[in-house]
Amino acid sequence: MGEERRDDRHDIEVWGHYRTPNGLKRDVPVKDLSETGCRFFDKFSSLLPGAEITLRIESLGPFQATVRWQEAGYVGVEFQNRLYGPMFDHIRLRLSR
Repeated sequence: MGEERRDDRHDIEVWGHYRTPNGLKRDVPVKDLSETGCRFFDKFSSLLPGAEITLRIESLGPFQATVRWQEAGYVGVEFQNRLYGPMFDHIRLRLSR
């Protein structure tokens, strides 16, 4: 589960939602964040590794992401485009409770 991480993850607690290509939308708490991905909790997730989703974090996004793993309701995704500077800092420092 996420052993080859490229960037440090930061513990956060913000709300987001993801959407699958077939239109399923789910609100989820985003639990940690790096510039290249995040982890969120979705108790009834049926997302499988390789699935493509779009993810919004609070009002930001949508970010294109690929599911990398899913375990016990937690889902790890990798963003298709890295979150840079001010947007990453805004989520991590200002939106997180």
